[in-house]
Amino acid sequence: MSLPKGPDSLCFDKDVLMKDDFDVDLFVAECRKQVQLEEMREDLELYYKLLKTAMVELINKDYADFVNLSTNLVGMDKALNQLSVPLGQLREEVLSLRSCVSEVIQAINNQLFKHEALQKKKVCVLRLIQVVRSVEKIEKILHSQNSKESSSLESSPLLAGQILERIATEFNQLQFHAVQSKGMPLLDKVRPRLAGITSMLQQSLEGLLIEGLQTSNVDMVRNCLRTYATIDKTRDAEALVGQVLAKPYMDQVIVEELVKSSPKGLQLMYSRLLEFVPHHCRLLREVTGGTISSEKADIVPGYDFLVNSVWPEMIKGVEERLSYLFNPGNPDIFYERYSMSMEFVRKFERQCSSQASVKRLRVHPSYTSFHNKWNMPVYFQLRYKEIAGNLENTISEGLKGAPAGSTFHLQVSEVLWFCLVRCWSDKVYLSPLTHRLWKLTLQLYARYARFLDEVLTKTPSPEVAKESTRPLPSSASSTSSRTSVEEGGSESWSPASLSTKQLVYIAADIQKLQEKSFLSCLGRKLTQKFAVSDALSDSKACLSSSIPTLNTRMTQHLTERSCRFLKSASEVPRLYRRTNKELPVRASAYMDNALRPLHQLLTDSTGLVTHSMAQEWLRVALSECTHRYYETISDVLSSVRKMEESLKRLKQARKGATTAPTVGTNGGPTDDSKIRLQLALDVEYLGEQIQKMGLQPSDISMFSTLMDLVKEARDLGEQNQ
Repeated sequence: MSLPKGPDSLCFDKDVLMKDDFDVDLFVAECRKQVQLEEMREDLELYYKLLKTAMVELINKDYADFVNLSTNLVGMDKALNQLSVPLGQLREEVLSLRSCVSEVIQAINNQLFKHEALQKKKVCVLRLIQVVRSVEKIEKILHSQNSKESSSLESSPLLAGQILERIATEFNQLQFHAVQSKGMPLLDKVRPRLAGITSMLQQSLEGLLIEGLQTSNVDMVRNCLRTYATIDKTRDAEALVGQVLAKPYMDQVIVEELVKSSPKGLQLMYSRLLEFVPHHCRLLREVTGGTISSEKADIVPGYDFLVNSVWPEMIKGVEERLSYLFNPGNPDIFYERYSMSMEFVRKFERQCSSQASVKRLRVHPSYTSFHNKWNMPVYFQLRYKEIAGNLENTISEGLKGAPAGSTFHLQVSEVLWFCLVRCWSDKVYLSPLTHRLWKLTLQLYARYARFLDEVLTKTPSPEVAKESTRPLPSSASSTSSRTSVEEGGSESWSPASLSTKQLVYIAADIQKLQEKSFLSCLGRKLTQKFAVSDALSDSKACLSSSIPTLNTRMTQHLTERSCRFLKSASEVPRLYRRTNKELPVRASAYMDNALRPLHQLLTDSTGLVTHSMAQEWLRVALSECTHRYYETISDVLSSVRKMEESLKRLKQARKGATTAPTVGTNGGPTDDSKIRLQLALDVEYLGEQIQKMGLQPSDISMFSTLMDLVKEARDLGEQNQ
């Protein structure tokens, strides 16, 4: 339904009135934002009149329909009353019919349930009959066999192979029907006879299997294993082989005295254990399809004697008789034993007939038990103490030089690299500890970087030094492996005592560590090389974070050493006032002393750090020195100018005095001119030395300003002569 359109001057939209969520308060609030309440009321009244007019027009338009509707409804109530009686009767008839149908359906369902119960009972009876028939048939076969054996001269308590197969086939059906008839009274009566048959069958099968293995009778073993498979007793056959064939051999080979008798006793024992499969399991593997020659032969599937018979007996013997193998007290011996044992496991896996057999071996409980016997956490703790402790002890000794012939220049850097390589060396690394050794690798990098930061940024007292140098975090809860520098002092690496050479050595070692490829040490020990590379990049970036601090420390060190001598420029006036010294022709001695640390840096850094790094150190240090030197010379020249002006005023006050302190005896240059000339020579000499260092004076901030200052002073001195 659409509302009539109102004039455009209305202050509201007519469609808002038809919304389901129309709200009067909100409507009034929105209208008040546009017009006053009086105007809104007038618009509402106008639109109300339009609505009334539209409603009247709608009624007038459909008036005839309204009248016809009321006319057609006359007498409708009487018609409805007449229909109610027959409809009620029809409803009663339908309900009665529905009740009759339900009773019939229920009767049919009851009959069906009874029939189903009878069918189940019939099946049970048939199964019981089959059980009795099978028992009688087996007993008949056994009775017939016993009669033949009793009449024979060579009687044997064991049943023949073909007879066993017949009995096994019937016994398999007997077991199936007996399981389905579980709980029946008749089955309980037959159960003793079943037990006797089972005992006879198992005894015969065991005897035939043992006889077949001892005589290497392939057909006998094949028939016996097939019979075991028929009665679903393959695990019994595998257990029998383990007890009869594997266990006696293991008892002879796995002997503690023989293993300890020679250094290679363990390896010799493992070799003899591996010989068991090709020498004593050839027949079983041929029958069960474990060899190439048995691929097209009449094989018996479903057996895995290596996994279920041989392996458990081997591991049981090792764990019970050689329990000392798993002792991690000596990590080197533990590593050798573990490596030999894992090599033995790998060779045994290669003897398995298929990949499926290897998978079964790896999920076998004895396989898991054997691997869990090796106490890897304790072994790692000992290695952690050894490796991390070595680095901590070296850190506690400070910035000692590396031994001659070393790749690095500081002992701590040499030891760090040694520790990193040792983590992944062939005598330390074990694959189950990959994640822990990788974490230790990153910790070693981080510990070294933190040590450099502490060396470069802190000036600890002997008491504070011990607390500021924290050791590597312990990798386990045991505190026995924590090796801290708290055992030794750290005064030797106080930043206040760092030399230029030590700072150069730090920069050179950081550069060397960043250049060295640690991934080559890992080989194939880490598969996720992309993640390893990213982590190593982060560790090297951690080392790089020390570079800015090192640069600041180096430039501060050079600046302080040089500026101590540059301050001597303030003594130049004292050297020339009232001394009658000759006109200066060379730079002052203090300038050589001030530049000596910078030249020494070039000597110490050659071949150790990049040329650009050394040049940057010089540039920053010279810029700071020039800035301070400028302040010193500016003060000196200002003092000289003031002294000169003061003497001029004094001379004028004396009116014609014939002598003046600032003039030489022969009327030559004044003392002030000599001072200015000396300072100019010093600055020029500084510029020459900057060029000899490989830099340009224009690269040094404030140097051009300094040159302008002394040139102006020199020109002024020449004018005043």
